[in-house]
Amino acid sequence: MTTLSVIVPVHNVAPYLPDLLRSLTRNARADFEFIFVDDGSTDTSAEIVEDHRARLPGFQLIRHPRARGLSAARNAGLAVASGRYITYVDGDDWLAPGYLPEAVEAIDSLGCDFIRIDHVQAHGRKREIHRAPHGVRGKVLNPRDGFLPVHDLAMVDYPYAWAGVYRRSLAEDGLLTFDEELLTAEDRPWIWRLHQRAASYAVISLFGVYYRRGVPTSLTQIGDERQLHFFDAFDKILTALRTDPDWDRIKYKFVRAYCVLIATHEEKKERLSPTLQQRQRLRAGRTLRALPQEVLKAVLPGMRPARAALLTELMAAGGAR
Repeated sequence: MTTLSVIVPVHNVAPYLPDLLRSLTRNARADFEFIFVDDGSTDTSAEIVEDHRARLPGFQLIRHPRARGLSAARNAGLAVASGRYITYVDGDDWLAPGYLPEAVEAIDSLGCDFIRIDHVQAHGRKREIHRAPHGVRGKVLNPRDGFLPVHDLAMVDYPYAWAGVYRRSLAEDGLLTFDEELLTAEDRPWIWRLHQRAASYAVISLFGVYYRRGVPTSLTQIGDERQLHFFDAFDKILTALRTDPDWDRIKYKFVRAYCVLIATHEEKKERLSPTLQQRQRLRAGRTLRALPQEVLKAVLPGMRPARAALLTELMAAGGAR
């Protein structure tokens, strides 16, 4: 029986794959399977992965003839996964030795639906530890507690799908799939839905994933229309939350999280063309005016003054400048 399915989307990351593949071999166990999804790569990524077929147990390589996006790649891997547990690894990151066995041991011992871990961000040779924003470690918790606090980082602000291990039964409830309409910000509706609908989780003090930042081919570095998908992502979250019985409790967190993302993208607008900058600004203004105004007025004073002023200006100007 397969214990863990490791799903690895790959798209034009040939320079980084040797680090990843070495790290996977140092995490391999006979009861693990490794599922690679080459999402229409135009470099040698698929060939590099194929060269490791004999070194990884349960090796599978799925090839998309054209790029369909990270969500579709993850979903394709999930569709053929057979493990009791599921995890995701991005093709330009790498893992610490022994991380996967330790993570499986943790979720097995706790018996919860999913675990979340800390990670290390790698900027060239620089390393920064980033902790999952919950102080209680190694204890089974209610996922809905991850919506709070409002004015500080909460678990729903830690959307990285690769920062955890998930019980397969969550897939049967649709909680491990990603929205293929979203070509960026796909982790955002996913993490909110997971905390909204799963029954239990835990945070583990485990630094297992090295998250490589500043990769030129990463969508976070590319300033095209896909960057505006964060609006669609949060609009989808809002649709799912409005009928939630805890809406009155969590609406402040949702509005604040949306405002933070709007401000963050506006602060990085120079990566966009002038036309896209204008579209982003127009949509930001419309979005802010459409949010519950009494909630927005309660949330803005708790934000950094410069960001609160930026959001107020966007809303007041109607996004028309």
